[in-house]
Amino acid sequence: MTGSVAHQKTKLSGGGQHNLASLTYRAVSDMIRHRRLRGGSVIVEAKLAEALGISRTPLREALQRLEGEGLVLKGNGRNYVVRQVDIGEYLQSLKLRLLIEPEAAVLAVPAIPRAKLIEVRREIQELLEASTYHTDEHWFSDDNLHNMIIDHCGNAVMAKVLRELRATTRLFEIDQLKDRLRPDSTEHLEIIEAIEKEDLAATRQSVVNHIQSLIDFARKNLVLGVG
Repeated sequence: MTGSVAHQKTKLSGGGQHNLASLTYRAVSDMIRHRRLRGGSVIVEAKLAEALGISRTPLREALQRLEGEGLVLKGNGRNYVVRQVDIGEYLQSLKLRLLIEPEAAVLAVPAIPRAKLIEVRREIQELLEASTYHTDEHWFSDDNLHNMIIDHCGNAVMAKVLRELRATTRLFEIDQLKDRLRPDSTEHLEIIEAIEKEDLAATRQSVVNHIQSLIDFARKNLVLGVG
């Protein structure tokens, strides 16, 4: 953690208070994403602020934002805790995504800019063609694909629910589904191709296939007595 904190310090030095809070938010998000802060970890504000070389005010603002996104929770006392998602909550969240996200994708098809489709497709293809699969780039690409659907579905309530569900499933996947990354990208490419063709039936089915594949993988490889 020492080396990563030193890197974060250089990123967080300078800028106004609002900018510093945004940079702190990204830094702590990265720590969660890279499992330097794992599910169940207690975040002691004073220690983390010192490690990042900032005051507690921007850190507190960042943690409040992360709490709103469902990535951290208030623990006992005043400390925050990185939210821990178990297999049961993960599967339940995926099943709800299975009901909602295919429809969101269909609604998004006419609204997604062509340039965005090209950008997301390029990211996915670069991942699949790389000699070594890059985990960080995968999560970045994963966010871009699913957020593209959420951002353009045209239904604010649906978008809010999907963002919350994605926060839940992401926390579990970062920790448990490292062996699923390349199949994920292959399925993402099928979604992109269906959207590019403006084939609504194929778009819906490709999203269904992707989420069902995650459910099947979890049940086969991770679940003991959970349906």
